[in-house]
Amino acid sequence: MATIIDVARRAGVSVSTVSHVVNETRRVNQSTRDVVEAAIAEVGYMPNSLARSLKRASTESVGIAISAMTNPYFSDIICAIESECSRLGLMVFLSDTQDDPSQELKVVRALHSRRVDGIILATSGDSNGAAISYLKEKRIPFVLVDRLVDADCDQVGVQNQTSMQELVQHLISHGHRRIGYVSGQPGFSTTNERIAGYRAALSEANLDFDAALVTPPSSHTDAAASATLALLDLQDPPTAIAAGNNMTLIGAMHALREKGLRVPADVALAGFDDFEWADYFEPRLTVVAQPCDAIGREAAALLIERIGDMAGQRRTMRLPTRLVIRGSCGCLSHDSAKRS
Repeated sequence: MATIIDVARRAGVSVSTVSHVVNETRRVNQSTRDVVEAAIAEVGYMPNSLARSLKRASTESVGIAISAMTNPYFSDIICAIESECSRLGLMVFLSDTQDDPSQELKVVRALHSRRVDGIILATSGDSNGAAISYLKEKRIPFVLVDRLVDADCDQVGVQNQTSMQELVQHLISHGHRRIGYVSGQPGFSTTNERIAGYRAALSEANLDFDAALVTPPSSHTDAAASATLALLDLQDPPTAIAAGNNMTLIGAMHALREKGLRVPADVALAGFDDFEWADYFEPRLTVVAQPCDAIGREAAALLIERIGDMAGQRRTMRLPTRLVIRGSCGCLSHDSAKRS
């Protein structure tokens, strides 16, 4: 069913402009009104609770609570959210949670006190879920991004398990049987799902799971480098390494260089998250690329939908990723790619 967001996108105007046309709450010049009415007819939109809600008092602003500084991966998602919200006539307030549960709760409360219409959150992995509990208790519209933790919430992320499974299968296809895994941050659903994908790939290839080949979760690059060095010091070290995110991938690369090992001649390397530098390393890094723009756009659209209809069915969206094959995995064709 078409929504007010679909009309705004088709007409190239803000959601509030569409609302004013539908509800006659403010004068809209005739040329704009004609464009909006044509878009309404084209998409088959029927006014609903979202349009009616926009008649009521609104700050036309949303909050983003994400650890932007400690994880550059989120920068692209934030840009996409801001772009989509701006196009739909909404102002964005960005606060850094520092991936700390207490700071996350403080940020959520601060955004609420500023009367934002809704919040987009990348949860810190707090086992008690204090921020999420607060959002639910106060009936604040919110959407989780990347770290999907509760089917009773709106959330947008990717297919973590199958994507990591495909990455590890690719390493197995090169003949590797001892594949190390450098885990991402502790307590995150993404970390657990990607480890599950690693194990699924081994199982499918009839390879035994060796717990010694999986590092403890790493919260930063230095920890990932130390964990990788421990893998390389095993009596029977891995011939390939898969990294759980961009920071652990960089840490693994540092460790391999410290040991004087060549990639991929001595150890193959691949990881989760594409990033700007991945194409400039030597060799260029094979990675799972996440659709950051699409994650941001879908999160913004879903939040606007929820702002207008708090009683609506909560939705979980898992978007496909792309395996970008370059040179670090041992492939000769560095520029090929396949879609997962």
